[in-house]
Amino acid sequence: MDFNELMQEKGYSYLEKIIESKENTLQLLINRSTFNIDLPLVQLEFESYISYSVIDECFSYSIDNSEISKGELFRLYTKSRYLDYIKIATNEREDICPSENYIHYQFLCLNHTIDVISCEEPKINVVTG
Repeated sequence: MDFNELMQEKGYSYLEKIIESKENTLQLLINRSTFNIDLPLVQLEFESYISYSVIDECFSYSIDNSEISKGELFRLYTKSRYLDYIKIATNEREDICPSENYIHYQFLCLNHTIDVISCEEPKINVVTG
């Protein structure tokens, strides 16, 4: 499974765990479910990240007309207020990842909205069982 496939997902999702298993890595364990079907958990692992944020779903903002994204539960932004903020608020490291390569991922879960800025796509594993 790749991120493009995840962006097609509909229904509901729950954040089961968020872990920094190693320094500057991030793992998200997300339970995907719908009213009719129980789907396996999905584990997303960012081997590195620039920033991440977890917001209570009640306080999340909705997309405004200036933002550009693809996906539903799992979103990929090419333009967002969070991406603009991170580019201003962080020290750009051309040797690690120039700011034009920043990628904004968003995960809409019941009770949480998770935003991650990274230079690389997460590894995705389906966890059964």
